[in-house]
Formats: sequence, C-alpha cells, structure tokens
Amino acid sequence: MDILNVLGKVTSAQDAQKIFTQRMDRVQLDRIRKIQNPDILKRLANAIVICNPDTIFINTGSREDQQFIRNLAMETGEESPLAMENHTIHFDLPGEQGRIVDRTFYIANPEDHISSLANRMNRENALEDIQSNMTDIMKGMTMMVGFYMRGPVGSPVSNPALEITSSAYVSHSAELLYRNAYTDFDKEVTALGHFFTNVHSQGLNRPEDLPNARVFMDRQYQTTYSFKCTYAGNTLLLKKGNHRFAVDKAVYRNQGKELSEHMFITGIRGGEDRVTWFAGAAPSGCGKTTTAMAGNLFVGDDLAQMWIAEDGSIRSVNPEAGIFGIVEDVNQKGDPLLMKVLRQSGYEVIWSNVLIDENKIPHWVGNNEPHPRTGFNFQGEWYVGMTDDKATPVPMSHPNSRCTLRSTCLENYSEEAENPEGVLTRVFTYSGRDADTMPPVWVARDSDHGVVIGACIVSAATATEVGAAGVKRAPWANAPFIPGALGDYMEAQFQFFGNKKIRKAHQPVMAGLNYFLTEKSRGGESDRLLGEKKDVKVWLAWLERYAHNEAGCIKTPIGNLPLYQDLARLFEKIIDKEYPKELYDRQFSLYVDNIVQRIVLQETAYAKEAGIPGRLFEILAQQKEQLLAWKQTKGAIILPDDCH
Repeated sequence: MDILNVLGKVTSAQDAQKIFTQRMDRVQLDRIRKIQNPDILKRLANAIVICNPDTIFINTGSREDQQFIRNLAMETGEESPLAMENHTIHFDLPGEQGRIVDRTFYIANPEDHISSLANRMNRENALEDIQSNMTDIMKGMTMMVGFYMRGPVGSPVSNPALEITSSAYVSHSAELLYRNAYTDFDKEVTALGHFFTNVHSQGLNRPEDLPNARVFMDRQYQTTYSFKCTYAGNTLLLKKGNHRFAVDKAVYRNQGKELSEHMFITGIRGGEDRVTWFAGAAPSGCGKTTTAMAGNLFVGDDLAQMWIAEDGSIRSVNPEAGIFGIVEDVNQKGDPLLMKVLRQSGYEVIWSNVLIDENKIPHWVGNNEPHPRTGFNFQGEWYVGMTDDKATPVPMSHPNSRCTLRSTCLENYSEEAENPEGVLTRVFTYSGRDADTMPPVWVARDSDHGVVIGACIVSAATATEVGAAGVKRAPWANAPFIPGALGDYMEAQFQFFGNKKIRKAHQPVMAGLNYFLTEKSRGGESDRLLGEKKDVKVWLAWLERYAHNEAGCIKTPIGNLPLYQDLARLFEKIIDKEYPKELYDRQFSLYVDNIVQRIVLQETAYAKEAGIPGRLFEILAQQKEQLLAWKQTKGAIILPDDCH
C-alpha cells in the first residue's frame, strides 16, 4: 500500500496531467511538461491532491526562481533580512530546536526488520496519521516543487530526489545545499532507475501543533512525509530523510560495493604535488565540520556516497553542495575560513536560532567576539542574565544554532566536489566525544579492525536531538540513519572495506580520532581540553604521511600510535607550535582499565542485537585479552615508550 497513491488516487500519467492543467498557471504547466517520467508526474499529482495548495511553483533553479523563493520566505515571515546583504535569519519554534527523534518513524509492514535504535509505525496507522494531518495542509499556501540531485550529475552513486514543500525557508535551504537538476532530472532517473520523493508542510507553524508533528519514512516506496515542523533536520528531507534511503540502497541493493555514510570529505596536501583524500565520521557536535575545514581542499562536511571504482580504488562524492553547520564555538581562531564567510560581505547565508542584536547582526555562543546585552533569539526577547521557568540561564544562542551556505563560498573549496567520478579516498577516520579514554589518533591494523573502530564510536548526546542527554554509543556516527538491522549494516562495512577488488595500492587507512581528552582525565584538575582545536591539522597530516609509508608507528592492542618525533616535526611545520614530550606521553598513554571498560560497553550492547557479525566480537575479545596481558607486565597506565 503506497500511502501517497492511496490518498491521492492518481494512478496514471494522463490523470496527473489533468490535475496539473486544473491547478497550474500556463508558466508552471509549461515547466512541468518538460518532465516526462510517469512515476514522477503521478507522485507530484498525488501530493497536490492531498495537500491542496492555492498555487504551485515549479522551481527550475534559475536565478529568477531562486529570487522568487527568497522573496517568498520574507513575505511569509519564515526569514527576515539582516544587516549584511544576502544574510537572513530563520527561527524555529522554541520546542523544535533539533531532530524530533521521538516523533520520527519508519513506516513498516509487520515482517519488516527496523533498526533497534529507531521507531516504527505500521502502515495502516501511518496512513491515518498522514491523512488526518496532511489533507488540505497547504490550503492558502504555495507548493514549491524542486528537482534535485544528491550528488554530482552523472555519478553512479548519486540519488535523484523530488522535494515538495510549502516552506519557502526549506526550499531556499535546498537551493543552497543541493544541486537543482531540473534539466537533467528525467535523464538521471532513467539512468539510475529510481528517485526519492519528499512531501513536507509546516502547516500553521504553531507551538501547540508540535506534539502532532511527524516525520515518516517509507522505505518501500522511498518517500518521506513531514508535517507541522520547521527545523531543517526534520523538514529538509533531502538531507537525513533521504540519507536513510541511500543507506538502505547501499546495504541491501549494493552490499559490499557501495556505502552511504555520515562523513566529511576533505583533501590533505602531503607536498606540493600530492593530495590525499580523507572521509571521516563524527556525530554532530564532535568536530566534523572543523575537521573538514582543516583540510586543504574541501568537498563536504556531513555526508558521503562511496563506491569501489573499476581501477580498484574507493571513490567518494558529497550528496550535498553546501553546509548546514552548527555555529556554537565557531570562531576566528579555530575556524578562520568559515568565519570569513560569516563575517564578510559577498556571501549568501541563512542563519537559524542565533541572537540578533538591534543592528541586525548575528551573535552566538563561543564566537569569541564582544556580545550585546540584549537582542532577539529563538525564544523571543533576550537579555544577559535571563532565566527560564526552571531558573536555568537562557543562552544567547541555542547550542544547535546553524548557518546554511554554499560550499563554493569557502576559500578551500575544491572543484573536485562536482566530479562525477569522485575523489580517490585513502583515509577514513572515526571520531566521537571521549573525555577520558582513547588517544587523539590511532590506526587500525587492517580493514576489519577499522570497521570495529567505526562500530565503537562513543559520544555525548548533542543538541541536534530534542530531549537527548548523557553519554551514548554512536556506531559509525550513522546509527540514527540506519533503517535496517545494525548487523546487516555492519556486514556491509566488513564486505566493502574487505572487498578483494580494492587494489593493494589503494588499501584504506582506517583510524580513530579524539579531540576531547581533558586535563582531568590525565592527572590534572581542569576540564579543559588536553590540546587545542587546531591540533587536528597535525593528526590529519600524520595520517596522510602514514598512508604513504612516510611515518613510523608504535603497535599496540588497540592499533598503531604515532611516534613522538614525527608528531613534533609536524606540529612545528603545520601549525608552528612546540609539542612537548610530556604532553605526548599524557595524550598517548594507554589507560588500560578505561579502554577495557569501553570494550565491555560495546560487547554488552552488541550482544543484545540480532545478527551482529562474529568478527566484531572476535576483535574486541582479542583487544581486551592483549590489554589485560599488557597490564600484568606493564601496569594500568602504559607510556608510549613502554609499548615497544
């Protein structure tokens, strides 16, 4: 039962054309007639029948169409202009400052296996919910229809996606973040054999409607439905909604040949003529954008599609063409390239949920700039010292405040981002938010051990999820977006990175990263970080040299650690900074009890999941056994020099 078809009752391309003739003006009718695929036409017509908009706008991606959407966002009040030209502010509802994970569901048949980390709703109940909430939801509004590619046109792993929304803010965001492929859409759908459909409306956009807000994902028909919400993570369904469908496609249709990951893509120069491409996973708020921007050449900061090419290399493309980035703690010292876009004229930026002062200038927590004492933010008028009804201080900006901009704005943007053949990717990193256990960087001994690093990411809950708190496991930083069984996803990882088609010269380096070790965890008293944000440039530079056999290592049960002399040289060369041996020892000593406890956490959690590949448990058991054996001879805290 395809809910869109059942509710709309449009079953043929001829019937769809009748709907278009009745509901569209001549200009829009001419535009939609350039789309010939009957399935696309039927899905759009059904959405029109269900949502019942007053007008329909077919977005071709032209400058005139983009300006129409920007103007509409101002007229509806979804965005307001700021002091800097082409900068606007959007505020989400106070109760919707992140993904509404408790109201996000997979539409499932009884026999469907849905991830244990996700919510499910049977098809009949979902139909009733969608019918009662989306019928006539666009009455009095304009429906905007966009035809986008999630990835460069012509890439074998790009995914075409139809975006249908009544929100000019969502449509504006899509124009910055994705590739409008109106002219190529039919051809790409025919070549790839599929497309995703997204239907969204914010409705009346009232706080009292939020309990009834929903995000539905129908894996069987690759269709998402979203209503009564405005935060982009819930409404810009091209992003994480369609990412889930792309994960499904990789796991169940192309297992071992393709992956869809929550990863940045960035290039590191190892010399004037050498660029090594990295992809890396990190949960939101754990340094992913910072790491992406630390590279010399930027392709993406959030999502990656990858496949094994004919030449035996792993290739990666970014499904997106822009950044929807958290701005908290973004500042001139740590993020100079991003700050240039945010604080200099000449760029288009949509801000969300930051503080706006009387001069219409945005401010946010952690920008290391002078702050106003009053302003307007996500919850209304704000002033220094303000508290909520529980006497909790109200921050100047929400921790999940965002900036939305095109990647081409960035000084380190690489035109390789639009190469349909992707970038040859040699290094894969996995980071979390680990205050007291793992070193800043370590390398897996082989691809299976690398998959286990990704499976064992540990993080703190971040502001991206409404109501989330505490320390949690974050497998591959992708777990919230894995529709099926974790065991199936893990098996796809083992098969992909262990695929015999990968040539020896292109074997990936797989590594863990951790920027969040604290002074307190290594014998100090402060909660300050043991290091600085900019140190990431050194960890990446070391991995780049390691990938080309230009750096030594210390072999340990958890993987290979860098040598002090290599790091000291790179600290001086890359960021002009001294790197004392005492700091190296504190960062790279093995705190055996903490690491073993971390392993037990993973073993216990994965033992509750069905179908987890045995290889995971074998590797974890080996690491634990070796660590405990080392503890007997070397002690509970093992200095790097004692690991030889």
